[in-house]
Amino acid sequence: MATLYLFGPAAPPVFEVAEVIENAQARGWDVCLGLTPTAARWLGEQLPELERLTGHPVRSEYKLPGEPDVWPPADAILLAPATFNTVNAWALGLTSSFVVGVVAEGIGKRIPTVAMPCVNAAYVQHPQFDRSVETLRGAGVTVLYGPGGFEPNQPGERRPEGFPWHLALDAVGAIVSPTS
Repeated sequence: MATLYLFGPAAPPVFEVAEVIENAQARGWDVCLGLTPTAARWLGEQLPELERLTGHPVRSEYKLPGEPDVWPPADAILLAPATFNTVNAWALGLTSSFVVGVVAEGIGKRIPTVAMPCVNAAYVQHPQFDRSVETLRGAGVTVLYGPGGFEPNQPGERRPEGFPWHLALDAVGAIVSPTS
C-alpha cells in the first residue's frame, strides 16, 4: 500500500478532512495527516479521531533533531485546501511551518505532489499568487487551479457544490497508483 501525505492548511474545506481520509483509504492509500498550526487548532477536538482513522499521529510541528520519524516515507503528497499564504510561502521557500517545509523538501526529493488552492477572487488579484502557481508548476508540482481545478469564488462565499476534493484525489491517483 502506498503512503499519501495529506496536508491541510486552514481554509474551511479542512473541516471535511475525515471524509477525504476515508475516500483516500477506499482508493487504497495509507494516509498520514499533516496540518498547519491554525488548521490543527481548528480541528483540535477531532485530532484523536483523525489519528485513530489514519493509524498515524497527526502532525503540525517539526520533530526535534534526531527524533525518529513517526510516519512512513511518502509515495505522494496532496496539499489541499492550499491557502493564499501556504501557496506563496511554499513558492518562496519560506518553511517556517511543518507542512510547507515538507512540501518544499518534497520538490527536491521528487515526491509526486498535487496542490489544490482554496483562495477567493480578491486574493488572486495579488500579483504574487500567479507567480507562485507558476513557480510551483515549474518545479513539477501539479497545481489544480483554474479550469478543471479550483476556480476562485467571491470573498466570504462558498461554492454550492463544495470544494472539489474528488479532483485532487483523482489527480494524485493519476500520478501514483495507491497500490504500488
